[in-house]
Amino acid sequence: MSEPTHESEPVRIPDHDLDDLVATVTRLVAESRKQGETLARLTDDQPSQEDAEPADPVHPERPASASAPGEGNANDGPASVFILALGAKAYAVELAALTNWVHNLLLPVYGREITTGRPWCRQWQEHPEAVARLHALWLAWQQLTDVQAGLTGPSTWHRDHLDPALLQLRTPDGPFGACTTSAARPHHRLLASPEPAGV
Repeated sequence: MSEPTHESEPVRIPDHDLDDLVATVTRLVAESRKQGETLARLTDDQPSQEDAEPADPVHPERPASASAPGEGNANDGPASVFILALGAKAYAVELAALTNWVHNLLLPVYGREITTGRPWCRQWQEHPEAVARLHALWLAWQQLTDVQAGLTGPSTWHRDHLDPALLQLRTPDGPFGACTTSAARPHHRLLASPEPAGV
C-alpha cells in the first residue's frame, strides 16, 4: 500500500521533462500574444456610426455591417477577419499591417522581376482584388508559419497559397495588367519607356 502524499511537499518534475515544459509554455505565451495582437488590430478601431463603411458588394444599398437575416448581429464583434469585410478605420489599420508584410517580407523574397508578362503595381493598395488576395495570403501565412502548423506548414503555404495567389495577381490579364499598358492609368505605370538612342 502506498503512503498518502503530504500536501505541503512541492511537486517534483524530472530534469529531462523541464525542457519540454519550458518549450510548451513559451509556445503558448507566443501564441497568446499573437492572438492578442490580431484581436487588437480587429477591435481597436471599430467604426463609429459617422464612419462610412464599404458597401456590401452583393447588396450595395446596405453597409457591410448590416446583417442579412440569419447572419448574426454586427454588435457581436467582427463577423469576419477578411479585410474587405472591415469598417473604414479597421480596414485602414489592417491595410497598414498588410502593407508592412508585403513590403518587408513578400516582395523582397518573392517579388521577382517585373515585366508585362509578370506585372506588379507599386500602388497595389488601390486594387481591391490585389488587397483581397494579398490579405488572404497573409492570413494563411500567419497560420501556416506558426509552430502549431507543424513542420509542413510553410511548405503547405507555398504550395496552396503563395503560388496560386501570385499566379492570379501577376498574370497579364490580372489586376495589374492595365498598370503597365494603359495610358489612361498613368499613376499606375511601372515600365518606363525605352530611352531614345544616343540620350
